[in-house]
Amino acid sequence: MTHRAVRVLSEVSLILAEDTRTSGVLLKHFSIQNKLAAYHLHNEHKVVETFCARLLSGDSIALISDAGTPAISDPGFLLVREAVAKGIEVICLPGATAFVPALVASGFPSDRFVYEGFLPLKKGRQTRLKELAEETRTIVLYESPHRIEKALLQMMEFFGEDRRVVLVREISKMFEEKRRGSLRELYESVKANAPKGEIVLVIEGK
Repeated sequence: MTHRAVRVLSEVSLILAEDTRTSGVLLKHFSIQNKLAAYHLHNEHKVVETFCARLLSGDSIALISDAGTPAISDPGFLLVREAVAKGIEVICLPGATAFVPALVASGFPSDRFVYEGFLPLKKGRQTRLKELAEETRTIVLYESPHRIEKALLQMMEFFGEDRRVVLVREISKMFEEKRRGSLRELYESVKANAPKGEIVLVIEGK
């Protein structure tokens, strides 16, 4: 964590976190004792107005994620949108985001790419894959370990077995790993040795 981030978290009136227990450990490490409140996918629609009201009253609020950057496949978009709509200044501190190092390390073109976050779980999933199959830019998306095998199988159906892909997991952690090959090769690799942890898929454009 940067010195600026530590300073900001030490100075704000309130810190919003996905999981206050997880974030509490991090804050304790830096001796930050500011008040924590929960802000996650299950409550964000209910609490956005409350937190915006506090901002308008003069409070300062920091939003953090368990990992990565808020609003990038994590809660945060609704709060930022509402704050902007109310004329509240939003300042984003640069931080870790898994897809950027995965894209750079993939070896695929990074001057033009599309970030898709997580694919839809059910409704619209096949439609999205059909659209992405025609995408000429490098494609970056997230997938969970328990869905990765099925995801690669579905991609073979729409992208073809020979489309090149890089699977990167546990970026910046002790067990960081990269698997490279065609969709067929990655599917066989995952089937034989299921990956664990946070996964980023980087797929070559058409």
